[in-house]
Amino acid sequence: MKSFEKNLFKADPYIAGEQPAIDSIKLNANENPYPPSPAVQEVFKNFNSEILKKYPPIDGLELREAIAENFELKAENVFLGNGSDDVLGSSFRAFFNGDKPILFADITYSFYPVWCNLLNIPYENPKVDENFELNADDYKKPNGGIVIANPNAPTSICKPLEFIEYIIKANPESVVIVDEAYIDFGGVSAVSLIPKYENLLVVQTSSKSRSLAGMRVGYALGSKILIDTLFGVKDCYNSYPMDSVALKVMLASVKDKEYFNNTVAKICKTRDNTKEQLRKLGFKVMDSKTNFLFATHPDYSAKEIFEYLKTKKIYVRYFSKPRIDNYLRITVGTDNEMQAMLDALKLFFAK
Repeated sequence: MKSFEKNLFKADPYIAGEQPAIDSIKLNANENPYPPSPAVQEVFKNFNSEILKKYPPIDGLELREAIAENFELKAENVFLGNGSDDVLGSSFRAFFNGDKPILFADITYSFYPVWCNLLNIPYENPKVDENFELNADDYKKPNGGIVIANPNAPTSICKPLEFIEYIIKANPESVVIVDEAYIDFGGVSAVSLIPKYENLLVVQTSSKSRSLAGMRVGYALGSKILIDTLFGVKDCYNSYPMDSVALKVMLASVKDKEYFNNTVAKICKTRDNTKEQLRKLGFKVMDSKTNFLFATHPDYSAKEIFEYLKTKKIYVRYFSKPRIDNYLRITVGTDNEMQAMLDALKLFFAK
C-alpha cells in the first residue's frame, strides 16, 4: 500500500442495475417507459441557452411553489435536490446525528446502509417477516431516526396511512423519513400528516411517475424546521443543487396534471395485467403499488431466469442477497415490452 492510501475512503457503494445496449428491453431500473409530458418537450424547444451563463435561482422558489400547491402546502415546506437520492443523502446528514442507531428494514432500498457507512451513522435493521411485511412495533424502540420506504423496494409492498402514522406517533423524539419514490402508483401519501407532525419528512421523486429519471429532480416535503435544516446542510456543500434546465422542465411537468394522471394509469393497468399473466405461468407475484413487480417461481431459480432473459436482450433485476435471492424485480414497461418478456418466459418454460 502506498503511504497516501491509508487516508483514502473505503466504501461499498450502491450498485445500480445494468445499463444494457440501446436495442434491449430494459426492465431493471424502474424507469418510466413513456416520454415526459409534451410540456417538457416545449421547454426544450423554446429554451434560451443564454441563461446558462448565469447561476440558477438559488432557492428554486417558482418550482417549490408549484409543488407546494399540488399538496396544499407552502413553499417553505418544500426542499429540492438532484433526484430523491440527493435529497435523502442530505436528510441523513441533517437529521441523523445522535448516538442511537437509526432504524430501517433489513429488506429495503439498499442505498440506506451506504449513506450510513459514508456518514458514520449507526443503524439497525428490523427484519421483515416471511411475507416481507414490516412490523410497526419493531420501530418503537429507542432510535436516532427512522426511514420507511413506502411502497417498499424491492418488495413492492405498500402500507396504509394508519400504519405510517402509528410509527410517527410512537417516535416524537426522532425524525421519521417516509421515502415515497413509488407512491403515485397506487399508495396513499403521508403528506397529509405533515401539518400534524413536525418530525415527519416525506421524500418523492420525478424519476418514476414523471418520466424524468435523466433530469434528476427530487424533493422533500416537511415542516419548516426540517426544510430549513435541509437548506442549511445543502448550503454547506452546494448552494445550487438544481440547474436552470431541470427547474424549468420539472415546473412544466408539475403543471401538466392530465398527462401525469394518464401515464400513471397506463402503467398501473399494464402492471396488473402482467401480474396476472405471470401468475398463470406459475410465478408467485407480490401485490404491487409500484411501477414494478416482485416475483419468484417455485420450480426455477430467479438467477437462471434472469440469465436466460438476458440472452433475449431483456433485462430485469436480480439481487444476490439473503432472503430475496430467488426473486426478480421486473419494471413495468409498455404493453409490447411486457408481452415480449412473457413470450420469452414461455419459451424458457417450454425447454
